[in-house]
Amino acid sequence: MNRRGLLAAGAAAPVLAAPSLASAQPQILWRSAGSFPKSTDVLWGVQEMISRRVAELTGGAFQIRPFAAGELVPALQVMDAVGGGTVECGYTAAYYYIGKDPTLGFGTVMPFGLNARQHLAWIHHGGGAELMQEVYRDQGVVALPCSNTGAQMGGWLRKEIRTVQDLNGLKFRIAGIAGTVLTKLGVVAQQLGAADIYPALERGVVDGAEWVGPHDDEKLGLARVAPYYYYPGWWEACSQSELMVNTRAWEALPKQYQQVLEVVTGETTVWSLSRYDMLNMQALRRLIAGGTQLRAYPREVLAACHKATQDTYAEIGERNPRFKRVHAHWDRFRRDVQGWFRVAEDSSANFLAIAERS
Repeated sequence: MNRRGLLAAGAAAPVLAAPSLASAQPQILWRSAGSFPKSTDVLWGVQEMISRRVAELTGGAFQIRPFAAGELVPALQVMDAVGGGTVECGYTAAYYYIGKDPTLGFGTVMPFGLNARQHLAWIHHGGGAELMQEVYRDQGVVALPCSNTGAQMGGWLRKEIRTVQDLNGLKFRIAGIAGTVLTKLGVVAQQLGAADIYPALERGVVDGAEWVGPHDDEKLGLARVAPYYYYPGWWEACSQSELMVNTRAWEALPKQYQQVLEVVTGETTVWSLSRYDMLNMQALRRLIAGGTQLRAYPREVLAACHKATQDTYAEIGERNPRFKRVHAHWDRFRRDVQGWFRVAEDSSANFLAIAERS
């Protein structure tokens, strides 16, 4: 499947003549299961936007009805429902399913990995989409990247983290490979859907929890049950979610409709990433004004987490040849693109210095 660049959304939209599509193509109604509650308005907004834009660009001939987490299937079973044909498509994050294949983590984000721009570069132009096709095919789905949160925070804690020893025995909600990493440092990692995080933290089922960032975390009310808000979220320098489509449903879909989905998911990716950047800065100000205590993870803790991450990658690679192959490709790209970003950041700093002197 040829993935379109993000600019395709703007470039291709005028070409799609809705009235002619509606008359030339069959009427199709799909259901889209979701992993996110409606309270997370940006994530849920992506699912709504996909449905609305697909209908608009096909003159109403192609309809996708969105369902939030738990309305059709549990939040963390969306890919299973799509791959099994229970629903035609679903909106979810691949790293929720690393128990099936840890290589799925590369579809969302990997610890100490790529930021949003770098991840999108790997997926769209660095060979990532081609590598991941094989992984998704085994799950019975075609995956279309459709949203990205940008950099995430390091979670809410009931107590401060001052040393690596403070992690030992900590019950912490976290998703993806990062949970495996933290178990090496004594953390009891738990994966929970968004709706279950607040009650688990309130009742002490977990001692801490990460979700997304200031905007979503404020929506979930996490500041009311944990005073310390940590950064950086070293496990999620970005977080990509996808519209997963059942493989047979995708292959049966008219080519024009496939193109519509590719265009629309490119559009929602840009929308979600830019919207989070705008909303997070506003929410962080409110949280701090309301008493949230912002904390940085100590360098000692970050260094231990980095080592545990590299050990985890090596251990998984020994058991899983595909993970090893994809990781090697991803890691080469990471080194190259982050090298470029360091040059770009130096250039930006110089521009800023010039502007400040003028």
